Order: sequence, then structure tokens, then C-alpha cells
Amino acid sequence: MFSTKLCCIKEFSSSPLLFLKSFKRVLPSLSHGQCTVNTLDAQCKSKPQKQVCKTVLKHFDAQYSEELGEQWRSARVVLLNLLSWQYGVLLNRFSDLTNLKQCLTELGYTHLLPQTHSESHSQTAPIPLQCFIHRDPVRIPTQSHHPGWLKQYYLLNAASLLPVLSLNVKEGEHVLDLCAAPGGKSLAILQTATPGLLHCNEVDQHRHDWLLKTLESYVPPTLRHLLSVTHLDGRSIGSMQPGAYDKVLVDAPCSNDRSWLYTPDTHQGEMWLKERTQLPLLQKELLCSALTAVRPGGVVVYSTCTMSRAENQSVVEAVLASYQGVELLELEQHLIDSLSDHFCFAHVHPSVGQLVIPQKGKTWGPMYVSRLRRIY
Repeated sequence: MFSTKLCCIKEFSSSPLLFLKSFKRVLPSLSHGQCTVNTLDAQCKSKPQKQVCKTVLKHFDAQYSEELGEQWRSARVVLLNLLSWQYGVLLNRFSDLTNLKQCLTELGYTHLLPQTHSESHSQTAPIPLQCFIHRDPVRIPTQSHHPGWLKQYYLLNAASLLPVLSLNVKEGEHVLDLCAAPGGKSLAILQTATPGLLHCNEVDQHRHDWLLKTLESYVPPTLRHLLSVTHLDGRSIGSMQPGAYDKVLVDAPCSNDRSWLYTPDTHQGEMWLKERTQLPLLQKELLCSALTAVRPGGVVVYSTCTMSRAENQSVVEAVLASYQGVELLELEQHLIDSLSDHFCFAHVHPSVGQLVIPQKGKTWGPMYVSRLRRIY
């Protein structure tokens, strides 16, 4: 198994055939060049629908109506309509992508980010992250794990790429993903650069195992020496490895709005809402640990998938007030501009980060992102 290195990854030989066979079972007319969005939509509608937890919804209504006003009203409509939820298709640059891009294009998928011709890149320029999105809530099949084969794509909420893009990892940098499971953001980091070290940590045992499976499914053996996978309390890593990293991502445990809204039963929903009040303290401790782990001049990105002010702006404000030698960095405007056609950036106060909220026509999110730099 994985210990501190990816020593258990076996030799992979990627092939598009498994994907195409699976894809064509769902899209029977693809070979004739026809877009079968209706077929996919019918499959989605045929699945049992989750039930909204009224206790959680009532709590969200009270909190977010106050914090977001009319923006919550429109976000609520999207969150309550499961058929409007979308998934981005993050391509795995280490896999054989033969025919895959053409298949996605024929289905009406487009690039989330502007693509730059490879010949114009320098060796140190960021690698263009390739994520395909669709204007409609189209679903494509997930790929099963097969030993000896690298998956070609990873399905995710496209807004979850914003923290990785904000981190802006460069070639050879030492990077810590403090709360890494299930592994999507670690994988996305590897799609944008080849770090000198990528330390993926996850404290929860089940999620740690999930992280291992994700890395095994997507990362080739030739990169195993660059990865370190640990099962530690993220709050202790800063004191264990002070100043060891150029960049740190804190995708903190949070009250995941999309997931919590569909809590299986009322009792579970009530339990989660009680636990919600304890999350900001944990989040602050994780962020402080990250700031200790990053070198002077290094950057920490803090992110959640909730719209809660207490878990977002308030956490960052508290850390800025209590942790000396730290400054707030704005997200780069060109990044926000490049994503504004697809993401709705909310107007929130205080302005200590960016919040993406789901809206009609721009259903990605929620996702909060804030950038901090350690000065000394």
C-alpha cells in the first residue's frame, strides 16, 4: 500500500477503448456523429431523486437570506433542482486522450478555460488545465477503477478548480494539500504543473483510503517519487514541518451546502447543524497550521464549498487578526475575468476572498476561495 510514497502504483497502459465502449453504451448514436444529450438527460431523470432535508433547508433559509439576500433566493432554486446540477470533465494529461476530446466536442462540451497553443509555452509556464463543461446539465458515465489502466477524466464541480488555479503552482515547487481527500484537487494540481513534491494529507481513514485509490487511478508510476501521502491531523503538520512548502492548499472540512441539503434523515440533519458551530474553530486551526507550514513569501489558499460567512470570511478575518506576518492577496483579476462567463461571483462583505454561488445558467458552486501570503 501507499505509505509516504506512491510505491504501490502499478504499471499503467492507458487505452481509450474502455472509455469509448462505456461511452457508446450510454450514447448509442455517437458513432454517427449525433449529439445524444436527450439520452443522457433521460438516464439522469430515471435515477431515484434525493429528498431535501427540511430541517437543513429551514436553517439555510434563515442564515443565507440574511447573508446573501436575493442571491440566496436564486441559488436556492438551483440547489433544489438536482437535474440542474452539472459536472465538469477534468482531463488527465497522463492518460491516453485519443478520441476523447472529439467525443466531448461532438456532445457540445467546451473548454472551461482559454487554451493556449503549446508551442507558445516556455518550460516554466503553467500547463493549461483542461476541463470541459456543457451549457446544459449533461451527465457522462464515470470510469471504473481498473488496475493497470489510468483513468482519462475526473468528474467534479468545475468551481472546485478555482482554489487550484488560485494556488498557481509552478514547476518544481513543494506543495501541501492539507485536507486532500478524495483527491480531485491534488489531481488538478498535477494537471497544471509538475511539483518537486506534492504532499497529500488526509486525517479521516475512510477518506484517506479514497485518496489513495484516486491517486492510483490517475497518476503514472513515473511520478510516484514526487508524491507523499500521509494520514495525519492537519493541525499538527505546521509544527512538524515549519516553512517546508512553497504553496499550501487548505480545502477545509465544511458544511458542504449541496451535500447537507440532502441529508438522509432529519435526525442526521439536526446532528450536522449542531456540529456546524464547531467547524470554524477547526478551520482556523488548519489555516494557522498551513501558514506555519509555508515558507516566508509562500502562498496559502483557503477554500470551502459552503456559502456560510462564519466558515469563510470570518475564519480568514480571525486568522489575519491573530497570526502575525500574514497578508491578504486578491485573486488575480484575469482569472476572475476568464471564469465570469461560467461562474457567478457573489458580492459579499467583508471582501476577504471570492465566493462562487450557483445561479440559473451558472450553476457551479458554492465555492469560497481566499489567498494569503506569509511575509516572515
